Amino acid sequence: MKLTGKQILMALLIIFTAVLHLAAAFDKVLYPTHADPLFILNGLGFLGLLGAYFLPIKFFQDRHKLTWWALFIYTILTIAAWIFIWVIQYVIIRGEPFFAHDSIYGVPAKIAEVTLLFLLWAEKP
Repeated sequence: MKLTGKQILMALLIIFTAVLHLAAAFDKVLYPTHADPLFILNGLGFLGLLGAYFLPIKFFQDRHKLTWWALFIYTILTIAAWIFIWVIQYVIIRGEPFFAHDSIYGVPAKIAEVTLLFLLWAEKP
């Protein structure tokens, strides 16, 4: 499978957002006593969907449209969870500053994820 420039950018964005989620999971400032399992699962989920979408695995290639939808919806759910958890609960309700330590992971990840959504939509099967 020969990847286009758009697909390479998509793969890099997925890796970038997965790394950010894994880095947040193990950040000792955010989670001093333990790694956060939801961030770990989110990062691993992006890596798994990356493999399902791009690797030449017959099972997933035969279901490429379903894999596309899974990646698209997973990205939307990740953005929605960040808006609900960080923006609404912490910033609006608790009054935390938007650009607190948590934002060094969240904001770049969301920029990458929104960009990924546009690229995915442009490649919709």
